[in-house]
Amino acid sequence: MAITSNQEDSPVANRSVEGGWLDSAAPRPPQASTLGYSPQYVCWLNATDRIQYEWYKGMANGTTLKTVAAGTRTLDTADVAISVTAGVVTIVRQQFCKQAELFIAR
Repeated sequence: MAITSNQEDSPVANRSVEGGWLDSAAPRPPQASTLGYSPQYVCWLNATDRIQYEWYKGMANGTTLKTVAAGTRTLDTADVAISVTAGVVTIVRQQFCKQAELFIAR
């Protein structure tokens, strides 16, 4: 199993966090990022299955705007792809994802 990951701090006054990973093995456990603040926006792009999940401040925990490869967008209340609780962002729906990008805006 080889995991390659990176994280870049935004040049815009530390108002966002970006990261990505390339993993040759699956399944993966949920990934939690402790931010120390409550984000305004979280976007997780599953490049393996070409699905994008977006969470906006004010949305219920576990609810996301889901966009699939064909471009169809739905309000997803069942997947619990992104969980945001007290400054901790957890990406849950990544178990079989081998390549992904994550963007969190403060």
